[in-house]
Amino acid sequence: MADKSNASGAAVGRAPSADEPAHIRNVVLVGHSGAGKTTLAEALLVATGTIPRAGRVEDGTTVSDFDEAEVRQQRSISLTLAPFEHDGIKVNLLDTPGYADYTGDLRAGLRAADAALFVVSSADSIDGTTQMIWEECASVGMPRAVVITRLDSPRADFDATLAAAQAAFGEGVLPLYLPMHADDGAVGGLIGLLSKQIYDYTDGTRAQRDPDPQHLPLIEEHRNALIEGIIAESEDETLMERYLGGEDIDTKVLIDDLETAVARGTFYPVLAACAGTGLGMAELLEVLTAAFPSPLEHPLLPVTRPDGSPVEPLTADPKGRLCAEVVKTTTDPYVGRISLVRIFSGTLQADAVLHVSGHGLSERGHDDHDVDEKVGALSSPLGKAQRPVPHAIAGDIVAIAKLARAETGDTLSSKDDPLLVHAWEMPEPLLPVAIQAKSKADEDKLSTGLQRIVAEEPTVRLERNVETHQLVLWCMGEAHADVLIDRLKTKYGVEVEPVELRVQLRETFAGPAQGHGRHVKQSGGHGQFAVCDVTFEPTPSGSGFEFLVKIYGGSVPNQFIPSVEKGIRAQMEHGAAAGYPVVDIRATLTDGKAHSVDSSDMAFQIAGGLSLKDAAEKTQVLLLEPVLEIAVLVADDYVGAVMSDLSTRRGRVTGTEPVGNNGRTLVRAEVPEIEVTRYAIDLRSLSHGTGTFTRTYQRHEPMPQHVAQKVLAEAGTKSA
Repeated sequence: MADKSNASGAAVGRAPSADEPAHIRNVVLVGHSGAGKTTLAEALLVATGTIPRAGRVEDGTTVSDFDEAEVRQQRSISLTLAPFEHDGIKVNLLDTPGYADYTGDLRAGLRAADAALFVVSSADSIDGTTQMIWEECASVGMPRAVVITRLDSPRADFDATLAAAQAAFGEGVLPLYLPMHADDGAVGGLIGLLSKQIYDYTDGTRAQRDPDPQHLPLIEEHRNALIEGIIAESEDETLMERYLGGEDIDTKVLIDDLETAVARGTFYPVLAACAGTGLGMAELLEVLTAAFPSPLEHPLLPVTRPDGSPVEPLTADPKGRLCAEVVKTTTDPYVGRISLVRIFSGTLQADAVLHVSGHGLSERGHDDHDVDEKVGALSSPLGKAQRPVPHAIAGDIVAIAKLARAETGDTLSSKDDPLLVHAWEMPEPLLPVAIQAKSKADEDKLSTGLQRIVAEEPTVRLERNVETHQLVLWCMGEAHADVLIDRLKTKYGVEVEPVELRVQLRETFAGPAQGHGRHVKQSGGHGQFAVCDVTFEPTPSGSGFEFLVKIYGGSVPNQFIPSVEKGIRAQMEHGAAAGYPVVDIRATLTDGKAHSVDSSDMAFQIAGGLSLKDAAEKTQVLLLEPVLEIAVLVADDYVGAVMSDLSTRRGRVTGTEPVGNNGRTLVRAEVPEIEVTRYAIDLRSLSHGTGTFTRTYQRHEPMPQHVAQKVLAEAGTKSA
């Protein structure tokens, strides 16, 4: 692209600012863990003068002294913001986690950004997760570019990585620059394909010069492909004809068309960079500021009133109606809750009273909101530093302190003109982890700690299971669960420990049985006396409980017949053999005895429950386990492995179907829930991170005898 000097940015310690949306760029860094996203973000901060120095190198990773602890803690597991200025443009760089467990933070970054920069390591392959994110960006038309990093790695192979990116991401992925290798093999500069210039970094600074003769064939080969790719996206239909006719197209025309195509999301330039040496930072900054779109060019999301009534579409106008969204919630031990907010329209002022509208995730423990709340100070975060700003305009991203009620996904608007942004899709947490407090003191603080965790993590679902009496955190994966448990301890002083997850089993009778319930006690004065004989028999699945009366001669007085039924129902809730609820049986009261003085409602309730337990000892009790429909979306290469794995889990594959044209298949199967409690972890390993699944309850059905015997034996051991 055009040669521009690397102008210094904002002075250290001062928050970058923008006076209009056209001077803002919101860019999300995307890539797998280890690709170098955080190191690249830090190098850009150094290149623009936002932080004083790049720091030192430890174990191949550049670490900055400006916020070393924060970088180490946040780089892998949280969305972080790194704002800077370059050439009069404010860039909000959103660094996302590279682990699949933190897809929620990745989605938050995509929500807040107007363009995505895919960071790909030249020493590693492109993983399936990165390819899926590319497809997700494509589905919403998000502009994208690719930067190939870690060129100083001994295993670096730019050409192979470029080929892999083109194979994974499809057409329109073409390099703007090629690495220039010195005699010792190290990358000492970049070859500009459009400018046909060398940008030499060998002495630590960027120097421009003409190419050497050996570079010319390489430039010609890749430059022709680049020009053809740019012209193919040009709105000038005569360019291709002129180019094929031998005309030398002006470089400025090509650059203008390139920038338009990138902003439109139809062309995806590839750059090369080495964060440790600063190589490629100037070229990357040029693409970020000149080619990526401003908020004015990015369509805004649908907006309604909180009651669902429509409103006129918004634009990124600082003078328009205020509409913003919380994209990340964190808690600082000194400041309290901090909300990272993207402003879509209007201007957000410090200390203003705003309306908070809910986000529709109540099923995950996140209450919907429809309240007014006063915001605290506004700031532009950089690591741990919160640099104050007086206001934030449409298109900008800012942190707000002490928003006590707002959570991730909530909409902020004027209290006199409340709005609600269309909810964003969050991944479903599919790994259940049962936890319990370690001590009584922890138990007292647990509820508060969990509420704060849920407010920070929209991908967490908190469940208090009324059947198993367990507290269950539904997480994205094992690492996610570990981080949440550690956060409860370190940030909120609550220690919990994982316990074995109990699946909601049921019990039923395999055949008819006669139950005798006798409750007789004499302890002076009025005693307790109740006897009942009840015949139990199984009924069709899903039919529930049926109570019949076939007694003669008033052996059980009429006023105590409902007591027998009530006692049986109560015992059914507590189980007959293994402590799980009893379902699908018919109970027929056939006989009994009563005492004119000692019989009572409670006595016959107890006798009714005893009759059920007695019958259970005289027949086989079947354990019913929940069966789920599992729908697994996986790359075609892993379909066989997934189907084989499901069969080992007692699963029955019910069908497969291709999905789209991207080489993926949806595998449907019915699998016992007890076999897939950790399937979120196992599928990720099986599919190399590319597989996803959903689960839907279907029914309860009898558990195989050998499995049921083990459960019954464990239940007997615990009761003993």
